[in-house]
Amino acid sequence: MVFDTDPMAAFSEEQAAAIPIQPVAVDTLEAALSALPEAQRNWAKALGFEAKGGSTALLAGENGTLVRVLAGTGKEVGIDACWSLAGLARSLPPQVYRLDDDTIDADAFALAWGLGGYSFQRYRTQDRKPVPTLVHALGDDTVAMLEAVTVTRDLINTPASDLGPTALEAACRKLAEHHGAHITSVTGDDLLAQNYPMVHAVGRASRDAPRVIDMVWGKEDAPKITLVGKGVTFDTGGLNIKPGAAMGLMKKDMGGAANVLGLAHMIMARQLPVRLRVIIGAVENAISGNAFRPGDVLQTRNGMTVEIGNTDAEGRLVLGDCLTLADEEAPDVLVDMATLTGAARVALGPELAPLFTDDNAFADALSLAGNAVHDPLWRMPLWAPYQKMLASKVADVNHISTGPFGGSITAALFLSRFVKNAKTWAHFDIFGWVPSDRPWAKTGGEAFAIRALFTVLKDRYPPVT
Repeated sequence: MVFDTDPMAAFSEEQAAAIPIQPVAVDTLEAALSALPEAQRNWAKALGFEAKGGSTALLAGENGTLVRVLAGTGKEVGIDACWSLAGLARSLPPQVYRLDDDTIDADAFALAWGLGGYSFQRYRTQDRKPVPTLVHALGDDTVAMLEAVTVTRDLINTPASDLGPTALEAACRKLAEHHGAHITSVTGDDLLAQNYPMVHAVGRASRDAPRVIDMVWGKEDAPKITLVGKGVTFDTGGLNIKPGAAMGLMKKDMGGAANVLGLAHMIMARQLPVRLRVIIGAVENAISGNAFRPGDVLQTRNGMTVEIGNTDAEGRLVLGDCLTLADEEAPDVLVDMATLTGAARVALGPELAPLFTDDNAFADALSLAGNAVHDPLWRMPLWAPYQKMLASKVADVNHISTGPFGGSITAALFLSRFVKNAKTWAHFDIFGWVPSDRPWAKTGGEAFAIRALFTVLKDRYPPVT
């Protein structure tokens, strides 16, 4: 985890020497070309530059050096144009650039550039190539967002060999130390003594002991914002073992924990006047002689009993105990994030973050913010009649549904049974991964909805200036 004051590591104030990047939309192409010197105009036409999204034309001056970049945005304008241009941070020659367009928000462009230029380098020993840099004075929110997404991506991209429950706790402690937060952890069999039976059951088969990590920051009498993250550092599926093809990406099953840590960093870095609490259930869902089994009945922190329908639906068990802990103090806002169900991806695909909440105003604000900061989400229904799909013949509830339908909804409904006192509760069933390169992100771990959440929380609880 790196907390630099300038995560893009290359901004300066020497605007004059930087190569201008000129965004060009399809409907402004002719005007842009006509304003160029004849040689450059002819060269752009010879290259077949038509301003398609992601296309570029590198223009040289009389001495043959690069003097201007035409960057196609297709039909996109405004903030959407910023994100279509984000891939420039990976594709341009390694020189110094500046944005040459007063109609585009320079901070939004810098954020898109910074996210698009991210690369996970921890295990690279060869082929480290120099990267292009951008001249821009970053705003405080932009710095916080870039740092937060970098933290999130780095954690998700780290393989389970180097990020088990112990290492995830170490990452939490590093974040807590950086911001002066207080952190505690309940580990191993102490989970039973302190009433976290489901966290213990899911993680007890691993040699790396399960734990509940609890971090607190801010004034005690401030509005209470609590974030809960699923921290399954690797998921074999347990005794309902996953097939190999489904297990390959399971290092990302702690994506919920990574995302709430990224959001927590933004809240603390920008000094929002809140009392922030972060609770993470960190476990590895492994297989051994003491692994929990299908058909087992587990006790829960809130006293309910749960029949295990499938050990590969472990995340909601971990979240159940953590949500109960969070709910005990009736926070003003309680948000949980988890890479929970494949059903959510079937419903919305890999780019939209599914949101479940009964708070209409909160949902509306998040939707608007997500669109504004290019961090999209989509509200899903907490359809109460589907509670019957969680019926059990031997316990209070089964943790999975009795059929193949509505899997993300029934998972959310299961979690709702552990939230009684929070004034606002929101559940995000995120993917945590980009399956193929996008302009703003290479294939790999990804932050979902945390910039939208930060935007809403900052609006509700603005930092004191």
